[in-house]
Amino acid sequence: MGTIDPHATQQPVTVSREQMKTLFLLRHAKSSWADPDLKDFERPLSARGAEDVPLAANRFLARHAGVDCIICSPATRTKMTAKLFAKQIHYPVDDIVSNPELYFAGAPMFLKATRLVDANCNSAMLIGHNPAITEFVNEIANAGIINLPTCGLVEVELPIDNWADAQMGIGKLIDFDYPKKHL
Repeated sequence: MGTIDPHATQQPVTVSREQMKTLFLLRHAKSSWADPDLKDFERPLSARGAEDVPLAANRFLARHAGVDCIICSPATRTKMTAKLFAKQIHYPVDDIVSNPELYFAGAPMFLKATRLVDANCNSAMLIGHNPAITEFVNEIANAGIINLPTCGLVEVELPIDNWADAQMGIGKLIDFDYPKKHL
C-alpha cells in the first residue's frame, strides 16, 4: 500500500476544451392538431411552432457560433423544426441526419444516438420528442427538469473526447432555454 506525501500539492483535475463535447437537445416546436385524421408521425408544426423556431435559433446564435451536426427524429414536426432551425443558424439543411430511433425513443436510444455522433464533431444537436428527451437530459446531466417544453433547448457539456464514451450522469447542464422563458 502506498503512502501519501503530506507536503505534496495536488493539482485540480482539469479537462481541456479538446476533451469536451457539447450536446444540444432540442424538443420539436409546437405541433398542429388541426387535422385529426393525421397519424402522430405526420403532424406538422403549428403556426406558433413555426414562429418559435427562428426565435430559439436566434437566441442560440447569440451564445454559439453554430453546431457541427444535427440529428433528428424522422417525424414531420421534428424534421420541420430541424430545417427551420438549421436555416436560421446557417447550417446546411441537406446535412441534417434523420435517425428513426429518436421517434418515440426512450432515454437509452438518445444515449445510443449520442454515442454514434462522428468523432470529428465537437458539438451535436439531437432533436426529438417528449417524454424521452426530458428523461435523457435528466439522466445524462443529473438535471431536475420536469418538462422540456416544445422548442425547449438545453446545452450539456460532456467531459469526453470521443462521443462513444458518453454515459449517463457525466454531463453538466450549461443552459436551459424555452420560448416562454422570455415572455
